[in-house]
Amino acid sequence: MTDSMAPDSEAETGTILARLGTLYPRSIDLALNRPKRLLAALGHPEERLPPVVHIAGTNGKGSTLAMIQAGLAAAGQSVHAYISPHLMQFNERITLAGQHITETSLVEVLLECERVNRGQAISLFEIATSAAMLAFSRTPADYLLLEVGLGGRLDATNVVSHPHLTVITPVAMDHERYLGPTLPRIAAEKAGILKPGVPCVVSRQSPAALDVIERTARRTGSPLLIQDRDWWISPVDGSLLYCDQETELTLPMPRLVGPHQIVNAGAAIASLRHMGFAEKALCAAVTQAHWPGRMQKLQHGPLVDAAPEGEVWLDGGHNPAAGQALASTLRSMPGRATGIVCGMLKSKDVRGFLKAIDGIADAFYGITIPNEAASLPASHVTRLASELGLLSSVSDSPIQAVRSIHAACPESRILICGSLYLAGQVLRFNG
Repeated sequence: MTDSMAPDSEAETGTILARLGTLYPRSIDLALNRPKRLLAALGHPEERLPPVVHIAGTNGKGSTLAMIQAGLAAAGQSVHAYISPHLMQFNERITLAGQHITETSLVEVLLECERVNRGQAISLFEIATSAAMLAFSRTPADYLLLEVGLGGRLDATNVVSHPHLTVITPVAMDHERYLGPTLPRIAAEKAGILKPGVPCVVSRQSPAALDVIERTARRTGSPLLIQDRDWWISPVDGSLLYCDQETELTLPMPRLVGPHQIVNAGAAIASLRHMGFAEKALCAAVTQAHWPGRMQKLQHGPLVDAAPEGEVWLDGGHNPAAGQALASTLRSMPGRATGIVCGMLKSKDVRGFLKAIDGIADAFYGITIPNEAASLPASHVTRLASELGLLSSVSDSPIQAVRSIHAACPESRILICGSLYLAGQVLRFNG
């Protein structure tokens, strides 16, 4: 979507977001009373939305959303989407009928929410979600794909009282400070998106997480479509075999890279099947989905130029389960020396993430995430990696680390990982 005012509007967006970020002392404080208050003052836009697919989980939410979005688009459906966080520009969070919201339109809904809110306490994510609901309610579409920001039960996206479908991707340990210290506690927060009578597609879970989800479903009266009970997905001879109670389909392997994407593809296919879409949409879901910053091979730019004989990959995974998925993905690739460039936030389980990727790195460089106050210092990342037995060094920047790995082994496969904030910075730098 073109927008001749984008440069000026983008600067204005940043000013507005900075101002809105001062309305509440904590960036994360899960509650529904504040967004519900603002949405009521706005005339309840959350009640004037197209059919909503609400997606929660620890890992795979975004990839699953991207596959459902690709499938719906191939079926001729007009699709809204809401994701978080963004990688490069805030307007990436809001897709209106297949196009990112223009900066001008984003400024308009943010200012309207600010005016109606009248300076009352509300977090930036809550007011941004309210602005998104306002935009979604004013633009026609066939579906809205709504990604949970954090948790589910008290996430600002959970103001939608009767979605068309819910989805829970794999649940793992992450954000323990906000969601609870155990897997069952975290699963209970994710299962908070279940609604009476609304079906939920459930990806493969640990027994502890699945038990909580099933108990919540019984309490709320939510029909479950559970992987390995109601639907199955597996790779067979270079293709995907999907089965449910009614059909068996052979589909292409996912375009998104990594063995973990098979589970995400299964959730997307099961969702589209439940929504009544045919094989054309299912094929498009797995072959046409695009999700930047998730095991993305960089094709051009300064980072690729710095390692011309090698490969440069980027992934924003940042918890132990994501680390395990990355390790599995790298092991599934043709053999090459592997260099890891890692920057992480202070709030993450850095040791758990590094432990998951132990054994796959021939070289490891810790970096401080550029322009990110919450970044863990590179020296701390490197020290933890060394304690786990990784041969590690500190680097001043992602490109310097890439150059160092390339100089030592020109044909290396280089993975930059550890944070979506880092992924965004890398994509912005790399062009």
